[in-house]
Amino acid sequence: MRDELLGLPVKDHDYVVVGSTPEEMEQLGYRPVGKDFPVFLHPKTKEQYALARTERKISRGYKGFEVFTTPKVSLQEDLVRRDLTINAIAKDKDGNIIDPFNGVADLEAGILRHISPAFSEDPVRILRIARFAARFSFRIAPETLALMNDMVHNGEVEALVPERVWQEISRGLMEDNPSRMFYMLRECGALSRILPEVDVLFGVPQSAHTHPEIDTGLHTMLAIDYSATKNYSLPVRFAVLLHDLGKGTTPPEEWPHHIDHEQRSLQIIMDLSERIRIPKESRDLAILVAQLHDKVHQAEALNAKAIADLLQAVDAYRKPDRFGEFLLACACDFHGFPGYANRAYPQTRLLHKALAAAQSINAGEIAAALRERINDNTLLSTAINTKVREARIAKIKQVLNKTD
Repeated sequence: MRDELLGLPVKDHDYVVVGSTPEEMEQLGYRPVGKDFPVFLHPKTKEQYALARTERKISRGYKGFEVFTTPKVSLQEDLVRRDLTINAIAKDKDGNIIDPFNGVADLEAGILRHISPAFSEDPVRILRIARFAARFSFRIAPETLALMNDMVHNGEVEALVPERVWQEISRGLMEDNPSRMFYMLRECGALSRILPEVDVLFGVPQSAHTHPEIDTGLHTMLAIDYSATKNYSLPVRFAVLLHDLGKGTTPPEEWPHHIDHEQRSLQIIMDLSERIRIPKESRDLAILVAQLHDKVHQAEALNAKAIADLLQAVDAYRKPDRFGEFLLACACDFHGFPGYANRAYPQTRLLHKALAAAQSINAGEIAAALRERINDNTLLSTAINTKVREARIAKIKQVLNKTD
């Protein structure tokens, strides 16, 4: 009902069945699919129908619930276990709105408000409410924010399992205003527990020379919001989120000397990815962007050899599509400053042009010619790599009019 009342596309319908039993549902042809509670698929439409139920907290974490379902459970009893008032609105078969917790009023006011103190029993709700803030640009009711703070301080958030953290973070990154998720998590203290590597960026200077007015946390938020305006993929958005992690552990006075905050980012990303089970595609792109985005920003000043080295480091020849996403993430970093959203970023076009030039070299022909002259396989492999590299550098130099 929530999305329908907001005038948004409705992707699926959730049906609650009152006054029935699992046996009766199966007799009517519904197929049971729920593992933790009775959910059934309609025999024709395949839409999900769940029996009205209540829950009781029995242990920590989002799985620590005991579910009760009987024909006596009312619709209101089912709705009260929902997290937010805006998610506890129903419509009966005659089209009448059932709104026992004033969710319609909160929708109209743009407020995310919990229904009952039972909200605090499931730590995933902290992530979900922050994600809804990113989706709808709603504000969180003060009493709900206070409850979220209590959940963090009471340690309930520590019971979150890695898969659910990644699931909610990844979904939040794909919303229209992903920064709001992280701001909300930070406001209730959860970001320092869930993603401390990101939380520590707030207050860290971005650059004393070029951007003294902004810290690294704010810059990161602007950059991920820019990626959302361009509708970029999840791996790109995730890479943008993590691109400056090394600055959170590197004293600012070391930055002008390039003392390895990119290398520190690599280890931080590896540790974070293991902790919350980041998929390899997103992890690998994030590592490349963290290590090499400064090189991309300098592309116009690089000579042909340095550009060839960059293409090789990113594995652009074997993975050109990922190289494209790599450049998009680097561009988001550039645009993630006040007033920079519409500035030109010629580095993207230049490096795509360089890759096309390098790809025009026929490595097979070079290898075939060398095989006629060199019999030793070890020497042959080295010679092929050297000649192909030299040819690519020469072609990049020619196409981009570069000088050494």
